[in-house]
Amino acid sequence: MQYIMLPSSLVGFTNDYTKIVTTTAGKTALLVHGNLEVTEADRTCSCCGSRMHVHGTADASLRHVSVGHEPMIVQFEKVRHYCPHCSQTRMQEVPFQAKGHRITEQLYNFVRDLLSWGLTLKIVSKIAGLGKNTVKQIDLERLRDLYTIDGERLIRPERQARVLGIDEFLLHKGHKYATVIIDMESGHILWLAYGRKKACVYSFIEHVGLQWMAGVEAVACDMNSDFQQAFQEKCPHIKVVFDFFHLKRNLNDKVVSEVRKDEQRRLLDEGDKEGAKALKGSRYILFSSRKSLEQKDEQARLAKAEPKEKAGGIFEKPKAELRDDHLERYERLLAENKLFFTLDLIKELLTQAYEATDEKVMKKAIDEIIELCEATENKHFLWFKRLLENHMFGIITHATHNISSGKIEGLNHVIKNVRRQGYGYPDDEYFFLKLFDASRRSYERNPSALKIPQDL
Repeated sequence: MQYIMLPSSLVGFTNDYTKIVTTTAGKTALLVHGNLEVTEADRTCSCCGSRMHVHGTADASLRHVSVGHEPMIVQFEKVRHYCPHCSQTRMQEVPFQAKGHRITEQLYNFVRDLLSWGLTLKIVSKIAGLGKNTVKQIDLERLRDLYTIDGERLIRPERQARVLGIDEFLLHKGHKYATVIIDMESGHILWLAYGRKKACVYSFIEHVGLQWMAGVEAVACDMNSDFQQAFQEKCPHIKVVFDFFHLKRNLNDKVVSEVRKDEQRRLLDEGDKEGAKALKGSRYILFSSRKSLEQKDEQARLAKAEPKEKAGGIFEKPKAELRDDHLERYERLLAENKLFFTLDLIKELLTQAYEATDEKVMKKAIDEIIELCEATENKHFLWFKRLLENHMFGIITHATHNISSGKIEGLNHVIKNVRRQGYGYPDDEYFFLKLFDASRRSYERNPSALKIPQDL
């Protein structure tokens, strides 16, 4: 079948004919055969400047941007030249070939655009008709161009950050972690490093320089003492801030959960099965604040007030039955257990402390929590007391630098999504660069990247 001759848009290439062929993989493709223009630069010896003679030809073919669902192959002959003066031979240059690939520059740039929109390697491979390894190599080259200098070292941050966030995440199974540092205002990843020790912070400071660090006012982190000490050693002017989320998580995981388990075991040992049963499934209720429980009960009551509908839809999903007794159960637990009542007071004081805008007011609230913990003489409360005392300075600094860990925790979700989309990344360098790219939206670099062609 003969196709209409269309301009190839390839510099120096002239179409002869176009036909359908079957590839070695058994797929059909469009073969565009033509001639490659021989320029004066091709005929001139780069060594001595003499005019070279034709020494032979060689068939060449490159993958081009697909037409519809069929891949396109551009086929032509390249001329080999010979210099009679210095005996040098040279193959003709192909001006539209992508460097390091057997594809055209147009296809190479098309693949880069698709990858910059956030499409996965698998999807881009199907659209472009290329192997996933080829697409990955193109993506790696794109990321190195954006975020590295000569592919050897990371570029320095594009803007001066005022507040940083630092956290660790699981890189591989077997307790292998990596540390990420972000700009808390833009959400951009600034640094990624193996491990979760002081060396990660030292290497970041060396990367950006002390002059850049002089513009940083505060850093938000969890209770990792290595991170805190590293920043205080190298940049003592930076305020380390422990935000509400990490402190509340420690309270819930290390105190509330453990106290509930201890009380459940005590009741069972005493033969009070009903009391132990009441504690079963109460973890969420004990974690929540009174305000959250009131809102949940109100939502349940409003849902019950609405007229009941039959299960509908294709799969006849049944309507969920919501409970409206969360606050009542919470009050009952507090009345039956003195430790739970103390926990309720601590949660309220902790919320009030993190709403304070004065460090003295915040310290007073934290001191009250310490006194309550000490009065219980319970090992879990005493652990939380020591945690507050050892991290007091970073906790009360929150009153001056009201930092939320929302962006750093949201980034953990992005990391999981990137890993899931790629079905895991054994190549850590590629994975880290993908994370750099995911933290920077493509339209910030190129507004036209949002205009995705309709035929995709």
